[in-house]
Amino acid sequence: MSKVCQYFFAAHSPWAYLGHQRLLAMAGKHGVQLDIKPCDLGKVFGVSGGVPLAKRAPQRQAYRLVELARWSEYLGIPLKPQPQFFPVSPELANKLIVAARFAHGTDVAMALAGAIMRGLWAEDKNIADEATLLQIAGGCDLDGRALLQAAETAGVQAEYDSNTEDANALSVFGSPWYVLDGESFWGQDRLDFLERAMSNAISR
Repeated sequence: MSKVCQYFFAAHSPWAYLGHQRLLAMAGKHGVQLDIKPCDLGKVFGVSGGVPLAKRAPQRQAYRLVELARWSEYLGIPLKPQPQFFPVSPELANKLIVAARFAHGTDVAMALAGAIMRGLWAEDKNIADEATLLQIAGGCDLDGRALLQAAETAGVQAEYDSNTEDANALSVFGSPWYVLDGESFWGQDRLDFLERAMSNAISR
């Protein structure tokens, strides 16, 4: 049986965007199954003591922009540190990803999540806008209207709430967050450590 890596993230996280495709590639390489868990980062912050970006000290906000530019250049991943539509609510996009997983499975949901994050961070798209999400879903060959309807159902909301509860139970305090064999890894800059853990887990 393959190992499972839980992947907690929010669709408006630039750090999740920077690590998304690398996570997918390394999971495929090592035969690790991804359990994707879009969650409410605001409720996670409420429990963990995290501070929303707008409330952070100016020097922290400024350094964040420096780091985003550095990582974008280093990884060769296009990213606008100050995109047109940010800050933005990720709620509908997060639930759309949950709905896609319910309807089509993890691989399709991962592709949609990647397209949504790329839309925000590289293409100046408003991921809180239904028409924009319809366009992004269509670009992934998905029925966006059906997914948007599903995203508003009680079942998707319950799963979204459960993801957030799981995040708090596992002491998650940021996005992205990865959990493999009970070991947590915070941030895309920890993916090298996660890959070592994946390799060791499969070899055992």
